[in-house]
Amino acid sequence: MIKNWLRSALWAATALCAGMAQADTGKLTVQLNKFEPTEGGGCRAFFLFQNQTDNSFEGFEMSLAILDGNGVIDRLLSIDAAPLPVSRTVLKLFEIPKISCDNISEILLHDLPVCKPQNAEPIDCFPILALDSKTSATLAQ
Repeated sequence: MIKNWLRSALWAATALCAGMAQADTGKLTVQLNKFEPTEGGGCRAFFLFQNQTDNSFEGFEMSLAILDGNGVIDRLLSIDAAPLPVSRTVLKLFEIPKISCDNISEILLHDLPVCKPQNAEPIDCFPILALDSKTSATLAQ
């Protein structure tokens, strides 16, 4: 009976520690903050990256699908947002050529080909991502 109690207590403590470690990791927030038309008829997208994790990222690349006003994929766009330092908000601008800002209904994050913390092996960043948009287009995964 004592062995079962100890086993249960040890399991509960392990689960609690794992939950605390995960909570300490924090989120990496990617916000589509603003659109601005460009002279050539394209759109400039302003992204804010807020790194609330315990890791600086020396590599962070996103593969995005740009959907037009009808919800049809217009193009794929790869962007490199690195470096992303710890406890910092970083602004990155990306050009989306030959589509007006008004004609972008959604930006879909369909892959993260590179997510590499500084001085560490690459990781799967999808679980730590939080996506947001302040534009008329949604940012989704």
